[in-house]
Amino acid sequence: MQQFFIISFLCCISQASLGQKQKNIILSQNLAENAQQMNVKMGTQWMGKIWKFSFGDYAVESSKNGWQTTNSKSNFWNTKTQSISKQKFSFVLSQKNTASATVNAATKVTLEEFHSFQVSPGFSIGGDELASGTSLFTALITISSDTSVTWSLVMQESGGSRIEGQYKAVLSDGKREIFIIPVNSNKNGEDSRSIPALGYELSETGKALAAMQYYGGGMLGNNKNIIWIDNGLDEPMKLVMAAALTALLQVKVNSMSE
Repeated sequence: MQQFFIISFLCCISQASLGQKQKNIILSQNLAENAQQMNVKMGTQWMGKIWKFSFGDYAVESSKNGWQTTNSKSNFWNTKTQSISKQKFSFVLSQKNTASATVNAATKVTLEEFHSFQVSPGFSIGGDELASGTSLFTALITISSDTSVTWSLVMQESGGSRIEGQYKAVLSDGKREIFIIPVNSNKNGEDSRSIPALGYELSETGKALAAMQYYGGGMLGNNKNIIWIDNGLDEPMKLVMAAALTALLQVKVNSMSE
């Protein structure tokens, strides 16, 4: 009887572990079949540096992280506020110590907010709302094997109570366009958690080339960062994918912790 309970307990652990694996972002079939899962080690983020990410054959070798600057203005009654926040960072990502990618990136967040106005204790007019918000992220990527080509990553998101939400993200070298598509773990309604795993898949002409999970879902999801890159890509293209996903991961991890 004791042996039965031990076996049952071990089976439960195994099933729980399997269930947890199934709660990662849902990948396109071709990527799930042709890419190795690379768990990301975050290392540390010292002052003036980005996170010391490493995964598979890739690692952040050096970096600079500028201070975030914010300029804001309000009307006389402080019922309307407009603000612009900017930040720049750069890093070098090494690949097996044989090649590297240099990345220069910047973020810009523009917000327009309305605030309630207190007329007397317990009585206010108006309300608090985000009327509009726009987030723009850009990154320029060059790799050591061909510095004549620059890849540009542009991601723009907007939304708010007074504008229509929009999303556009693409990685391009001027000839090729690779779209950056938001994905999660609840595509088929199989993840019952209130917050699913979140990430992006990079796709060209309908074929997934790489993917990144920046949030594992649930309460502690930010500790489950994962990257997948198609094994069929050549080494320079794998490095471009790794650099682009590292830049996105830096932005998303920091925004999740704010």
